Amino acid sequence: MQDKMILKGMRFYGFHGNLPAEKALGQWFHVDVELTMDDLSKAAATDALENTLNYAALYAGIKIIMQGPSVNLLETLAGKVLDNCFQFYKVTAALVRVEKPQAPLGGPLKYAAIELYRSRQEWQEAQSHA
Repeated sequence: MQDKMILKGMRFYGFHGNLPAEKALGQWFHVDVELTMDDLSKAAATDALENTLNYAALYAGIKIIMQGPSVNLLETLAGKVLDNCFQFYKVTAALVRVEKPQAPLGGPLKYAAIELYRSRQEWQEAQSHA
């Protein structure tokens, strides 16, 4: 079964980047997560929050990461968001996208982005090798 929970278009102001100006001035970042979940039919039938993932808690964790301590790379941000997603036991796979609309590249650009996808098994294996 491939039930999903999606949080799309989250927007956070952060101070991430490799350049001193990015760390000093900050900029907006956009985040999307798509979570493949264990069967959500029990949540649908019972209308009970304990039978699903509380997406307010998921959002709160992502917000802490995105507004938290500065990192240099989008890969690091996406990895931290991915780790946050797997803190919820119902998540069997996660797709995370972090966009940087104002990447300082010296020309027009819609955004620079990193997208990470991991199954829970792949994520756990990577954690054991870290």
